[in-house]
Amino acid sequence: MPTIDYAAIAPVLIVLVAACLGVLIEAFVHRRQRWAAQVVLSLLTVILAGAQVIRHAREINTGGTTLSDTVAVGPATLFLWGTLLALALGAILLIADRSIEPGGAFVAETNSEASRHPADAPGAASAEVMNRATASVAGMRTEVFPLTLFSLGGMMVFCAANDLLTMFVALEVLSLPLYLLCGLAKRRRLLSQEAAVKYFLLGAFASAFFLYGLALLYGYAGSVKFSDIADATAGSLRSDTLLFAGLGLVIMGLLFKGSVGPFHLWTPDVYHGAPTAVTGFMAACTKVAAFGGMLRLLHVAFGASSWEWHWVLWTVAVLSMVIGVVSGLTQRDLKRMIAYSSIAHAGFLMVGAITLTERGLSATLFYLLAYGFTTLAVFGVIGLVRTSEGEATHLSDWAGLAKRSPLLATVFTFLLLALAGIPATSGFMGKFVVFSAAFSAGMGPLVVIALLASALAAFLYLRVIVLMFFNDPAPNGPTVSVPGAFTTAAITLGVVVTLLFGLAPMLALDWASVGGFVS
Repeated sequence: MPTIDYAAIAPVLIVLVAACLGVLIEAFVHRRQRWAAQVVLSLLTVILAGAQVIRHAREINTGGTTLSDTVAVGPATLFLWGTLLALALGAILLIADRSIEPGGAFVAETNSEASRHPADAPGAASAEVMNRATASVAGMRTEVFPLTLFSLGGMMVFCAANDLLTMFVALEVLSLPLYLLCGLAKRRRLLSQEAAVKYFLLGAFASAFFLYGLALLYGYAGSVKFSDIADATAGSLRSDTLLFAGLGLVIMGLLFKGSVGPFHLWTPDVYHGAPTAVTGFMAACTKVAAFGGMLRLLHVAFGASSWEWHWVLWTVAVLSMVIGVVSGLTQRDLKRMIAYSSIAHAGFLMVGAITLTERGLSATLFYLLAYGFTTLAVFGVIGLVRTSEGEATHLSDWAGLAKRSPLLATVFTFLLLALAGIPATSGFMGKFVVFSAAFSAGMGPLVVIALLASALAAFLYLRVIVLMFFNDPAPNGPTVSVPGAFTTAAITLGVVVTLLFGLAPMLALDWASVGGFVS
């Protein structure tokens, strides 16, 4: 029997067991009590799993493997787990909010009980009043909570996978719930369903590429374990054709999940069509998982052969930055603009990912943490500006927002400046540490290109700021909803972390620098 270190994998077990409990709640708890039960379960799960990560991080020095060497838990993995759990806490708060949209932002369940009260039956009027009064509880699709936890569990396993097969299974576990979540928007149903179908179809192709690459690498190394692949690349008489083709296909699947150009085609449509809370969860957590898996793969399995793939990913980083900035400048929808912004940021993250040094690894981990919190808060703010049709995401709807809600406009400005990389924000420190690590590793030309792209990307955010503060609002423009406690907490968390890591980045950098990946 394989030796299992339950303490090491306790955070993952907590999340996956809670997801299963969430399914049981859907099956056996009355629909009017499900929302409260699911929210409490989800929040307690994330908090308890986070506590386990912190406890385990204090106990280990170098980490180790478990489950027959299929999972490796080390300092870098624990940092990624902590990042995912912290971001998931904010995402669950956004998903759970029902004050902005009565009944929540997800399509309501069909109230079969209402059909039992015909219009001419005694008590029909009182039954109708009761149905309306309880719509916000009974109508919300509470299965979004276990789906979120299943996806989160897959992300955590994905970052800790020590072989390609485990990584593939985790990839599917994190992806399938997201396909469902994207199609559950209450408003603009067809757009949401279209986004889900596009994400599913393109995600299926990406998974197929990953699996085919896995097969080719197995043919090359005779194993799917990262350590065995690393040994084979360090010295092997086998044909390099299998190595290059397999690595290219596996990386292609990871680049798709990370929204890295030119494998980004799903990103604008899915960000635009999915419920905004789900978009925030994907933009923050999925990017952390994708780049966490990519960092682990490049550092552990292909570090010895970096000279063979370095220039390919160098080019991919440049393409992602250019595509994100140029395409983002042409967008008139705010969510699509943020989507292309994420593609540009994926290019900046690629600069750190191909810097195979301890400094490059810690810098990239810090960037993922900083970017995740800022992005989550951005989508929390976007969900507050609304028209009668739902969220007001067209840029013209944000004209003069500072005159309608000065506080909200100020908060959004701060978050946009963080994405632009202005000093005193976590965005500036993230770019600074990544670019510094890359420059120290001899990638000066790539850093120059990244700096130019970052300067051009600032226009994406500055034009929104100008619209909010220097334009007059339309007479029949959108309104600013009063956020509920959950949304307020999520936005506040993002703003505080963005400011804190901008002023005191060593709070996170010290943890990110304690060690690398183990295998």
